[in-house]
Amino acid sequence: MRTRITELFGIKHPILLSGMSWISVPRMVAAVSNAGGLGILATGPMDPPQTRKAIQDIRKLTDKPFGCNATLLMPGAAENAKVLLEEQVPVINFALGKGDWLVKGAHQYGGKVIATVVNARHAKRAQDYGADGVIATGNEAAAHGEALTSMVLIPSLADALQIPVIAAGGIADGRGLAAALALGAEGVALGTRLMTTKESPLHGNFKQLSLEKDVTETLYSKRIDGIFCRVMKTDAAEKAIRKGLDLPAAFANSREVAAQMNMPYLKLFAGILASGWKNAMQMAYMANGFKAFKLATEDGDVEKGILPVGQAMGLVKDEPTVAELFERIVAEAKAAQEKLAAKVA
Repeated sequence: MRTRITELFGIKHPILLSGMSWISVPRMVAAVSNAGGLGILATGPMDPPQTRKAIQDIRKLTDKPFGCNATLLMPGAAENAKVLLEEQVPVINFALGKGDWLVKGAHQYGGKVIATVVNARHAKRAQDYGADGVIATGNEAAAHGEALTSMVLIPSLADALQIPVIAAGGIADGRGLAAALALGAEGVALGTRLMTTKESPLHGNFKQLSLEKDVTETLYSKRIDGIFCRVMKTDAAEKAIRKGLDLPAAFANSREVAAQMNMPYLKLFAGILASGWKNAMQMAYMANGFKAFKLATEDGDVEKGILPVGQAMGLVKDEPTVAELFERIVAEAKAAQEKLAAKVA
């Protein structure tokens, strides 16, 4: 299967791994790249030395193209992103911030940059400063999609842009890939579907829940981490939404975030306060979300953990290897295209 995305990145299948904290780790990135897709490392929970080591680990596990993400809203994100440029990562994916400097830096060594967007305004801005493509995150997606569904967002961006669009949200199988291509996308980014694979480090408790729950069992709220966020429907998630921002917990959790990222807490705290009240409240929400997501992903804590998932969770019925999944998706997509061609002939 050849698309503008496979040509752009030099990959076999037009399938990307979404950069998911504590899931898109080096071995998962390598598994996706070795299977013919593009693995993307999640750098959000890492400090610069950890990010550098993770990139080096990926290169030991695969000689295929890979990428790294940078969530520019997070504290320390710019310093972390500079490591991606220094290590000459083949593909950089940025979100929640202006990445023109990343585009400029990556293009100097021949790297590619893709922006994660939720609307045409952000997508056009990314195109204007030279991004090579965009990941269009629909409302159905895990975590931070916004109002538009993939069914509408993908064709609207395909019409508005000259650079290729990668679809994210609501896609778990070959039918979804075929539909995304029909809507004008050049590839897809999978998160929720890839969480439940053999190579995924997601805790078994939440893999099992992902297999049991259906497409209706997600929640969408700004009261998880301060941005509209889609998560698995659990007692813990419902409680967090009812309660809203827990400031005492945020103070404690922000210390843990600072420690994990090797940042002096007072420096982090002062920087957040100096950024304004609105941003400080956002960071407080983020600290609590960070803790809850980690508890779910790494510890499998079903009492306090909260897992970002998309509505496609309800389409996940098994736990294959990444390679098995990709071969299946491509075969299903080709079958769906043939079936559609017969219907419209």
